[in-house]
Amino acid sequence: MQLYERDFYAWTQEQATLLRSGRLEQLDTEHLAEEIEALGRQERRELVNRLGILLGHLLKWQFQPHLRGKSWRATLSEQRRQIQRLLKESPSLKPELAAALAEAYQDGILLVV
Repeated sequence: MQLYERDFYAWTQEQATLLRSGRLEQLDTEHLAEEIEALGRQERRELVNRLGILLGHLLKWQFQPHLRGKSWRATLSEQRRQIQRLLKESPSLKPELAAALAEAYQDGILLVV
């Protein structure tokens, strides 16, 4: 059993050490590539999640005006701010925005229901 399977944290530290020391031939390239791709998917998932929360609260705001309050306003502001930050830090997510919004809308509806 490889270190990757036995102790993920130890594996990450080993891979970082190998990268920094230039010992590229010793890298676990297959697992390293998988983990880098997973990090990208995680960024996209965060965008969808934040959009879902924002859309859900916007729907609540529109259809439940009698329940509007400071906490909803704060949530709207916070999600907008975090989405802007995420897109600023990872501008290549911008072309994904339309698809992410479509996914997030379904999540937003579930939040309202």
